[in-house]
Amino acid sequence: MNLVDARALVSAALGRMNVTYGETVFNEWVLVSLRADRNAILAYEGPRPEKYKQHFTLDLASMLKELAGQKLGVGDFAFAADATGTHYDACVRLGESSYLFCNHTTRTMTQIRQSPHWLNAQKHWAELSQKFAADPLE
Repeated sequence: MNLVDARALVSAALGRMNVTYGETVFNEWVLVSLRADRNAILAYEGPRPEKYKQHFTLDLASMLKELAGQKLGVGDFAFAADATGTHYDACVRLGESSYLFCNHTTRTMTQIRQSPHWLNAQKHWAELSQKFAADPLE
């Protein structure tokens, strides 16, 4: 999958999640490429376009702690239940070196999961991950 299609797929899936959930699940997301020779931000959507890069490494801390010792396959995902504030709450591996990180900047996954609508909204997240498992981001 190319970057343009990946962005559209992510945006559409998160939009479906919001409709199903009845409010915004993740108000921020970033597509990144993490390589040994070079890391790059491929796309960003959210409330802090001027500042997210400054805090990106710090904001990944909770997710990296959650992922410690795990090796996500393409299409696999994880949630950091108690990531607070601008720390990323969710992650999907999109390709060999590409990832999607999502966040709600004022709520935790624990709070998001308290809604009775979460399970239905989560189906769109799982569908998104399956699409990247079938057609990884290049």
